[in-house]
Amino acid sequence: MKKLFTLFSVFICSSAFAAGNPMFAENTDNSISLHFAQGTGSGTLLKLVDPFLWEIEPMTMLMAQYSQPMEIFRLPSRMNLSYVQNFAYHHTHGLSFMAIGISWDVAIINWHGFYFGIGIGPYMRDSKDEYVESRLVFGEKVFLGKNISDRWRAELFTQHFSNGDFTEINHGFNYTGLAINYSF
Repeated sequence: MKKLFTLFSVFICSSAFAAGNPMFAENTDNSISLHFAQGTGSGTLLKLVDPFLWEIEPMTMLMAQYSQPMEIFRLPSRMNLSYVQNFAYHHTHGLSFMAIGISWDVAIINWHGFYFGIGIGPYMRDSKDEYVESRLVFGEKVFLGKNISDRWRAELFTQHFSNGDFTEINHGFNYTGLAINYSF
């Protein structure tokens, strides 16, 4: 098992260094992204990676994001400033919210124009609700991206917002969607 883990680690690290930062075009220091996502139910972080647990919820998330490139432990990364708007419909308990947050995404695998990564960051919401009893939430993300052209990228992503059990009510929000990214 140790040999398998070592080989996997070497593969991930070597593939991450294959060519610059895959989330940005060459010689660019900024990007903007638009994220469109559908709610996939409240609950656990496991819903990020197991589509069989998704329950389509009457919620739609839109997110505008500004990013700059960086490195985390020598892996290509980006630092993000995000504006999130959740639209809930057919709910009587006011699940719509707005949030602003910062996050960090790391591209773990970079291979032939595709990249795979994870992200995390704190967000401040404008309201409390029956899913999460606090305004402070943390967003965890898993994404798969593709370089469409020199400056454009597309990403499939799943994202989870919850407060890490800081309060008694913490069901969380889960989303799956598509992001379009432009580097400049």
